Amino acid sequence: MFSFFEQPWTLLGAAVITLFGVFTYRSFVPEKRYWWQFLIPVFIAAIAFGLDSIVQTDIEKINVLISTGIKAVEEEDTGAIDAIISANYKDSYHNSKEHLIDHCKRELSRSLVEKNKEMGLQLEISPPTATADLTVSMKFEKDSFVTQNYKQFLSVTVKLHLQKEQDKRWLINRAELLEIDRQRVSWRQIR
Repeated sequence: MFSFFEQPWTLLGAAVITLFGVFTYRSFVPEKRYWWQFLIPVFIAAIAFGLDSIVQTDIEKINVLISTGIKAVEEEDTGAIDAIISANYKDSYHNSKEHLIDHCKRELSRSLVEKNKEMGLQLEISPPTATADLTVSMKFEKDSFVTQNYKQFLSVTVKLHLQKEQDKRWLINRAELLEIDRQRVSWRQIR
């Protein structure tokens, strides 16, 4: 569904059309030229950027959540991971949020990830739930066990199930591992 809050371009287009309208009006009715008439398209453009920056849509909230998760894994920050996980989290391997966070603490304590980069994201939003297929390119530390036993660069695809909380925040309530380097895998295969 189209929303003015997701992008400013429609209202900026309306501001340009209004500017042409002001020029036309001023040329056909020269006796009614006023300096403030040029403020009308400027006001419309200001509204466009104001709406875009003030109102954060569900898509923008989910993108921020995913960027936070990618950055948290890179920085080995389990506190940031904990903040984006729902209290009722459960997946095919982790029975609870606490089990997932313990797993993250154990794995990230090994200084694994040097750099993460989002390669693809497909979102399907139907509030109060959403799903995201996220593909991330991961570069591992040179002395990490992944680099020593496998290779330094991997692409990882995860299906995230998100839930909109009562306070309008989106949190992850399920994450299923789909692929590593285009090979189908599950949580149980990499434990």
